[in-house]
Order: sequence, then C-alpha cells, then structure tokens
Amino acid sequence: MASLMDRLAAGEILVGDGAMGTLLMQRGLKPGECPERWNLDRPEILVDIARLYADAGADIVETNTFGGSPLKLAQYDLDFRTEEINVRAVRAAREGVDDRVLVAASCGPTGRMLKPYGDVDSEEVYAAFERQLRTVIAEGVDAVCIETMTDLTEATLAIRAARSLSSTTPVLATMTFDSTPRGFFTVMGVTIEQAVEGLLEAGADVVGSNCGNGIDNMVRIAEEFRKHTSCPLIIQSNAGLPRIENGLAVYTETPDFMAERADRMLDLGVNIVGGCCGTTPAHITAIRRVVNKHRSS
Repeated sequence: MASLMDRLAAGEILVGDGAMGTLLMQRGLKPGECPERWNLDRPEILVDIARLYADAGADIVETNTFGGSPLKLAQYDLDFRTEEINVRAVRAAREGVDDRVLVAASCGPTGRMLKPYGDVDSEEVYAAFERQLRTVIAEGVDAVCIETMTDLTEATLAIRAARSLSSTTPVLATMTFDSTPRGFFTVMGVTIEQAVEGLLEAGADVVGSNCGNGIDNMVRIAEEFRKHTSCPLIIQSNAGLPRIENGLAVYTETPDFMAERADRMLDLGVNIVGGCCGTTPAHITAIRRVVNKHRSS
C-alpha cells in the first residue's frame, strides 16, 4: 500500500473514519468510563469498529488512543499501563482493517492545562506525549493524528514529540474552533492563521480541524484554512452539535446531509475528509460516494 503522503502527493482525496466514542457508547461505554480501558478488556469491539469503518470506505482508520497519554490515563489510575493500552489499540485496528487501509494513531489532549494557566509544565507534557507516541510508532502506525487540540503550545509539544521519534511517520494535526462574531478561535484564543503557522512550524505534514462544529461551519473553517496554506488539509466534522435526549447526546446531521456539504469541501481543496462526534459508518459510506464521484468528474 502506498504511503499516506505519497497518496496525497499524487492528488488522491482520502476518506477518514468517523467517531470512535459514539460507537463505543452504542456498545455500552458508560459516561465517565475510560474508553482506552476497552483496549485491555474488550479488544474485540475495537477490531469490529475498525472493520466497520474500513468496510464503509475509509482510507484511514484511527486507533482507540485519543486519551492514551500517561497524563490522561492517570485520571483513571491507568498510567502504569500506557504502553500496553497503546500497543493493544494499534493491534486491534490492524486486525480489523486487515491491511486494507492505513492506520493512524489518535493522540488527543492530556486533559491538563499548561502553566501559567494550569499546574503542569511543558517538559511533563512533552514527556507524556513522547511516551505514548514512542509506543504507537514502534508498532508501525502509518501516521500519527494529533487532534482536538485547543492550546497551540500543547499541540506543538505533541508534534515535536512525534518528530523526535520519527522523521518519516506522517503527522496530522487538527485543532477545534468555536464560531464567534470576530471569526473562529479555539477556547484558548488561537486563530486559524496562528494554528496553521504554529502547527506547520512544529513539523506537521497535514493540518486542519476536527470536532466542535457541524459540517456547515466546517466548510467555513476549511475555507479559512485554505486561505493561509497550500499544504494538505484534513477536516473531520461532527454530525452537528449534540442535544441531550434521555441523558444521551443525539447528533442530527444525517449521512446524506453531511455528504452534500462534503462536496463543497472537496471544491475548496480539502485532501482528507472524515467524521468526528456523532458520525457512524453510514456517514463515511456517504462521504465515500461523494469522494468517488468528485474523483471521476
């Protein structure tokens, strides 16, 4: 299989997978439970989810390691099992996709705030990312996806940790933005222009946005990203913003609705389109159809 960066360089549009947490909750993950614990206790579920997304038409399937840094796992008293949790996640994804598609290691925020706003320093955060990413890179993932970041400093620490471990493993980096009357900002006040500059300077190969928005806002975010860079872009939208029904988050954007808007993203030059919270294999199948149609037109 050609590498991710070779495929992008050849002009291929790739389809990412959809939500992990949504599918885990459908299978019994309880509020407040550690999703990464399932890598140890219920790996067959992770194999099945990876298979479902590969069958749906995803070119890239992510591992269940979003909260796989020791700092994040420490919240569940699981930091001493960091390596085991991350290894098992990669192996479950590999088993599910059966070498049909690329496997990317998900790497989310540590859940701690850097000084002076919080109580953790840069060296500790960097070490946490390095420990997680050393494990997944050693397992041979096809890419690292640093995602759902709001603090540019934390994002760049993760990128630099990945780069210190491998000069060849592709690094995708996405941030989450809120719409304001003055434009799009992360909750830490980072603009899209600042994100582009900082993420690329740190060593990311692909930049973009995930989570926090339905697809209409994500089209606007993609347009803003493209104003500031010609590098490959990745956009992974929620299936709308959730509303709570009977204690559960419900996302209302249908596969067809998202696929229709995804076509606009392709016109803007987005190179990887996938889904985030609320999206399912059905959403990825619909996006796959749009990408195939765009490719043949």
